[in-house]
Amino acid sequence: MSSDARVPAPPARRTPTLKERVVPALISIFSVTVFFGTIAFLVTSAEQWPRIRFQFFNPDAIMAAFPNVLRGFGINMMVWAIALVAIGVWALVLAVFRSLNGPILAPLKVFSIVYIDLLRGIPSLLLVLLFGFGVPALQIPGLPRSSLFWGSVAMVLGYSAYAAEVYRSGMEAVHDGQRAAAKALGLSQWQTLYYAIIPQAVRNVLPALLNLAVALQKDVALLSVIGVRDAVREAQIYTARTFNYSSLIAAAILFLLATIPMARITDYVARKDQERRLQRTV
Repeated sequence: MSSDARVPAPPARRTPTLKERVVPALISIFSVTVFFGTIAFLVTSAEQWPRIRFQFFNPDAIMAAFPNVLRGFGINMMVWAIALVAIGVWALVLAVFRSLNGPILAPLKVFSIVYIDLLRGIPSLLLVLLFGFGVPALQIPGLPRSSLFWGSVAMVLGYSAYAAEVYRSGMEAVHDGQRAAAKALGLSQWQTLYYAIIPQAVRNVLPALLNLAVALQKDVALLSVIGVRDAVREAQIYTARTFNYSSLIAAAILFLLATIPMARITDYVARKDQERRLQRTV
C-alpha cells in the first residue's frame, strides 16, 4: 500500500436550509394549536364550565392561596435538593456493592440485591406512610421524630433502589476491555471501579438519572399525606377552609415551573450525549 494513501474523511453533515427548518416548525405549532384549541373549546362550551371555572380556576382564590402555597413549595424544593444528593451517593454505593465479585464481598452483593428488590417493590406512598408515621411512633431515643425527616428518608431509600439499577446498567455498558486493561495494570477491584468503571458509567447514565430527578420533584409532594406543610398540604388547607379547589392550581403551576425547565435540561444533556456517541463511532 502506498504511503501517500490516505483514509477518506467522513462526509460533512449537511446544514438544513431555512425552509427545511421553518416549515416543520410551523406545521408543529399549527397542529398543537389546533389540538389544544379544540380541547379548550369543548371544555369551555360545556354547560357546567362556569361552576368548574369558579371552583378550580378562580383567579382571586389562586392569588389568596399563593403566598402559603409558595412557602410550602420551598419545603418541597429543599427536600428535593437534599434527597437528590443523598440518592446519588447511596444509589452509587448500592450499585458498586452489586457489581462486586468474590466470596468475601458476597454479603455486600446479596445485601444490595435484596435491598433493591424490596424497595423497588413497595410503592413510594406506602414507604412515606410507613416511615413518616411508623418510625416516630416507635419513640426510639436518639432518633428524630419529625415526619418531614422520615418522609424524606423514605423518598431517599425508595428512589435509591431505582437509581442503583440505572448506575448498574451504566457500569455493565462499559466494555470488558476496560476491566482487562485495569487488571493488566495491577489495579485492584476497587481501584478498577474508582478509576475506570464508575466515571464512564456515570457519564453514560446521566440522562437517565436526570429523568429520575424530574420524577422526584413531583413525588416529593407525597410528603403531604403525613402532614408536612408543603405546597400540596397548604393548598389542601385552603381548600378545606374555603371549599374552593383553585389553590391546587396554584400548587400545580409551581410544580410546572420547576419540572419543565428540568425536563428541557434533561433533553439537552441527552442530545449532547447522543452527539458524543455518534462522534465516537465516526
